[in-house]
Amino acid sequence: MTGIAELEGYNATVRIDLTDLDSLLEKEWLLTNRRGSYASGTVIGCNTRRYHGLLVAALTPPVGRVVMLSNILETVTVEGQSFELANFEFSDRLHPQGYRYLEHFYRDNGVHFTFQLGQITVEKSIYLDMEEDLLIVRYEFSGPRQKAGLSLMPLLAMRDFHGLQSSSNSLNVERDGEVVTVRVLDPSGPSVHLYCEGAKFSPGSDWWYAMRYRQETRRGQDDYEDVWPPGSFTAQVDCPGQVTLIAHATTGLERPGPLDFNVDEIIDEIRRHNEHLISRAGAQDEKQEMLIKAADQFMVRRRIGQGRDSASIMAGFHWFADWGRDALISLPGLLLATGRFDLAGEVLTTFASAVDQGMIPNRFDEYGRAAHYNSVDASLWFINAVYQYLQATGDKTAFRKKFQPLIREIISAYSAGARFNIHADTDGLIAAGDADTQLTWMDAKCNGVTFTPRYGKAVEVNALWINALYIMAQAASRKSDRQRYKKMADKAARHFAPLFWNERTQCLNDCVFPDGGIDEAIRPNQIFAVSLPFSALSPFQQNRVVTAVSENLLTPFGLRSLSPRDGRYQGHYQGDQFQRDSAYHQGTVWAYLMGPFAEAYLKVNRFSPHAKEQVAEMIQPLLEHLSEDGCLGSVSEIFDGDYPHTPKGCIAQAWSVAELLRIKKMVDE
Repeated sequence: MTGIAELEGYNATVRIDLTDLDSLLEKEWLLTNRRGSYASGTVIGCNTRRYHGLLVAALTPPVGRVVMLSNILETVTVEGQSFELANFEFSDRLHPQGYRYLEHFYRDNGVHFTFQLGQITVEKSIYLDMEEDLLIVRYEFSGPRQKAGLSLMPLLAMRDFHGLQSSSNSLNVERDGEVVTVRVLDPSGPSVHLYCEGAKFSPGSDWWYAMRYRQETRRGQDDYEDVWPPGSFTAQVDCPGQVTLIAHATTGLERPGPLDFNVDEIIDEIRRHNEHLISRAGAQDEKQEMLIKAADQFMVRRRIGQGRDSASIMAGFHWFADWGRDALISLPGLLLATGRFDLAGEVLTTFASAVDQGMIPNRFDEYGRAAHYNSVDASLWFINAVYQYLQATGDKTAFRKKFQPLIREIISAYSAGARFNIHADTDGLIAAGDADTQLTWMDAKCNGVTFTPRYGKAVEVNALWINALYIMAQAASRKSDRQRYKKMADKAARHFAPLFWNERTQCLNDCVFPDGGIDEAIRPNQIFAVSLPFSALSPFQQNRVVTAVSENLLTPFGLRSLSPRDGRYQGHYQGDQFQRDSAYHQGTVWAYLMGPFAEAYLKVNRFSPHAKEQVAEMIQPLLEHLSEDGCLGSVSEIFDGDYPHTPKGCIAQAWSVAELLRIKKMVDE
């Protein structure tokens, strides 16, 4: 087929040339649920990553993710002619080539592929239940009244989502009435239960070998996988008519009954949920609707003890879990800007419940082990997020009873000394770490190489520290506390600019090392010294920081992590793990940094109407990115530092969405 098809992302429409196969394989979609499970692929249904799959189930929510149902080989037979709708890539070809029949792709409450097969139209719709690891794949036939044949061959991986499957492994298939169950040999391991009402199941088929994942090739990873079909479901369809396949993931020997699920009710519940999100947030336009729905994709539930669940935020899809820093930076945009104050309070409670020795976790473990505390700034971002929550809700009771004691504990620990040599120096500023630790958000390290050794006094850490102290100087319940924290804040603030201000560059140094050495690199970390609620800089210095960042780091998709004038700058994020990590914070553009830059720009320009117009222009490329590149309806983690700033990293990143949503609302209002 050589025509033009429409590609929709939520409410925005993009027209694409179906002959441009490489472009199609770069456009992806994502569905998620509250468990941390997801479904994801490309707009033509071809998996290009090990992380793609129609059902990737979180077996220990929101982590422990397993690729259950990798894909489906669909064959439609009409008047003796067979049409294969699927697309799989092998080393030298794409087979089958179902994209030739694809006329339309759109994303609303699910994802939908419309195929034109002669006079018959088939719409394939995929939905993921919000609370269960339950996938619904529905095929709706329309056109002249006639019969059509449908064959569905599920292709299973049944492996950790970071790994790859091999035909040397064994999978077991069992039948219980109309339910087909596939499980790994471990009785307590993952199982997937397949059901297709009105279809006949025929067991048995050989492995499909050496499917290639092109995105893994680019990332220097193993890029071939074998997948296994337990058999095929076949059905005769009266046109117009429909067939629905259900896949339900469980652990152990549990045997759920798919017949108990009301598919139409599940689909309607998803629709009502999204409509409520839009209504509650008071969306102004289609882009804001897209961002509100994108924001919801990162919300999950986590068990925090004594059988109690609480909300958390996944940092990014496909491979990140819930990280403290990411969640707390994301919270104002994802939840406060959308009016979801109850969930914001829960997220704060989730991370507060894991405070240990005055530290918020850097991240929860993917496999349920102990939380990781290797972060100097997550605890300070927690204080800022609590303050933003207090400002948005006025909930002084929650602040006093739940969060103020923890903030006191954090400040006390940081003052006296916490893990990783985190401590307040004699000048009242925070020093942390050593040459072997990576404690700030610029934490890339590979094969023993620390690419951004930001130990000692990092600029944004101390901006956050001063901000935290002034927050408590304003919000603490007792007058004596307010006076004590103000004294600490004033001391740190007095020393901040003399230590970090660089007369030569007319902006802030990035880091001061314990031996007094200075890293003068022009990086985006300094922007937080302007954008945070409380700043230690003079108005002149704030203006100069914004100017320096604008001239050196600003791109249409966020801020570069290093100035191109620096000899260490790398303009492309590509290659194997070592190459990518070496570029991760050495020039790569981070979309979330558009948020603090825009806020700082507005701040130094007194939030004037003209400044708001300029910020609206700045964020326009990111808004267009929502429906044109990467994951349709979401915002990528990073972009190349050099033009054309190709999206890279996670296809959907929480803080990228959050900060764009927060700033858009700020300029719209």
